[in-house]
Amino acid sequence: EVQLVESGGGWVQAGGSLRLSCEASGFTFDDYIIGWIRQAPGKEREGVSCISSSDTRPYYTDSVKGRFTITSDNAKNTVFLQMNNLKPEDSAVYYCAAARIISTSYSVGYYCSPHRGMEFWGKGTQVTVSS
Repeated sequence: EVQLVESGGGWVQAGGSLRLSCEASGFTFDDYIIGWIRQAPGKEREGVSCISSSDTRPYYTDSVKGRFTITSDNAKNTVFLQMNNLKPEDSAVYYCAAARIISTSYSVGYYCSPHRGMEFWGKGTQVTVSS
């Protein structure tokens, strides 16, 4: 059974930090891009950050560069998203998602989109940042 189990969401004041975790099981971790897609109320889903176990160049959407860091513990099939200097506009439901790597010619950023073949999804974790 495929599972992506998120944890680490919560409430924080602006400028604070949270660390999200996503534990994957039921599929071959190395064959997938794993990352975070978020959705704020009234907005479309947005690819935030993604990583590959074999690519050292993770993807970040522009609005989180310099504040968020994604890492992967391949031995534990777990991906982490360290979020620092959080802003109210970061408030959203954060979903862990996985996209099968169909070609290594594509960058991690290519796969990190809710509209481009995310095969597996977690249930989501709420992040709320108050001003």
